[in-house]
Amino acid sequence: MKKSLVLAAVSAALLAPMASADTLLGLYVGGQAWQQSTDGGFANDNNLVDFNFDKKTKGSFYVALEHPIPLLPNVRVRRSEMANDGLVTLSSQFTFNGETFAADTDLMSSLDMSNTDYTLYYELFDNDLFSFDAGLTLKDIDGEIYAESQDDPTQKADETFSGFVPLVYAHAKFGVPGTGFGAYALGNFLSFDGHSMTEYEVALTYDVLDNIAVDMTLQLGYRSFNMELNDLDGIYTNLDFTGPFAGVEIHF
Repeated sequence: MKKSLVLAAVSAALLAPMASADTLLGLYVGGQAWQQSTDGGFANDNNLVDFNFDKKTKGSFYVALEHPIPLLPNVRVRRSEMANDGLVTLSSQFTFNGETFAADTDLMSSLDMSNTDYTLYYELFDNDLFSFDAGLTLKDIDGEIYAESQDDPTQKADETFSGFVPLVYAHAKFGVPGTGFGAYALGNFLSFDGHSMTEYEVALTYDVLDNIAVDMTLQLGYRSFNMELNDLDGIYTNLDFTGPFAGVEIHF
């Protein structure tokens, strides 16, 4: 009888962490409205042409799944819309995708650098005051650049390109217990083979809903993305997308 009680106690002790671990499974869904100021330019070689781009408000959406299984990374997927229109008066001849535009041409450009991040990461620290995640991101860029002469609309060029770029991922969160206020900083970085990407965002957060079933957090911050491509499918760029954003995150 005593052996049975001991075995039952040991079994309960072993099963208790497993039962509580199930409650650690979390799904995060978020969305942001990002006001983008775009600077820089592009070309088919190192002679980049900079454009005067408009400001645009674009969306960014993400979903993340965290679990208690040791050694198996958590997963985060984010889609970011990055598209803008620009205009420049060429100071010299410019050739793009086989089309040559003469100096003094008013050249309009429409570019789309929208991308999807696939991130695998680990929680290295996690408490109410501070948490830190680290991992790797594979950024899937599926872009398109269009150029058209405003002097002669029949003179135009269009080019699409795509590729995957691996990046280092880091995400730090800070909280003020009992207040609902917090902050976070998130980044993706890497420089290799002539390509350089630096992406970060910082934000203040406030928990408007926090209970056992669902949490809802508001975000207000600033985001920056710099993309320097060196012959990615024949495309060279040095582009900056920067500006404030507002968002919401729901945690189930």
